[in-house]
Amino acid sequence: MATILRTLSYKYQWLYNGISKLAAIGVGGESRFRNLPLKGLEIKPETKILDLCCGAAQSTRILAQYSSNVTGLDISPVALERAASVVPNAKFIEASAQNIPLADNSFDLIHTSVALHEMNSSELDLIFQEVYRILKPEGIFTFIDFHQPTNWLFWPPLAIFLWLFETKTAWDLISVNLVSKCESVGFKLYKQNLYVGSTLQVVQLKKHSGKT
Repeated sequence: MATILRTLSYKYQWLYNGISKLAAIGVGGESRFRNLPLKGLEIKPETKILDLCCGAAQSTRILAQYSSNVTGLDISPVALERAASVVPNAKFIEASAQNIPLADNSFDLIHTSVALHEMNSSELDLIFQEVYRILKPEGIFTFIDFHQPTNWLFWPPLAIFLWLFETKTAWDLISVNLVSKCESVGFKLYKQNLYVGSTLQVVQLKKHSGKT
């Protein structure tokens, strides 16, 4: 069941958009959901931003409202074709998040939205290493993704959502301390906020100035 709905949601953009809007109700709607990872950050028109695993540019569109220097990266050529039509003023690169074909110390801000749960533990390690490598010293890595609920009342709706639309990696992720994983490659926690009974986490991390 999960595989069928997941496949359909990626095949039909209208279905994916509907699921995204439904999932964002708990934080006040999709617009607020997309802006949560950017909350409190200073973003200027010249800020160099990478939207990692950008998909069809749902968040890239928001990022482009803050900066005129936005790049989206995704492994899916179909998603990137859609993304280019949604945000024509952004750049797009077809590549894996585990092996990013970009130079060291390239970006001021790297963002990813509900994509990390698609990866297994070893893939996450590679991604965090790559993000650290291409982020400028004092740059920010910010992401939003699932988190293990701290209130048992929020377990049933999260479980239903994961059963219907996600795979085993999403179940695995909620038991992983992503902050610790990031800190192990050199990041320093800047801010972490939990939402919707802690089923969602927004994490902002900073790269140390002395390590590249």
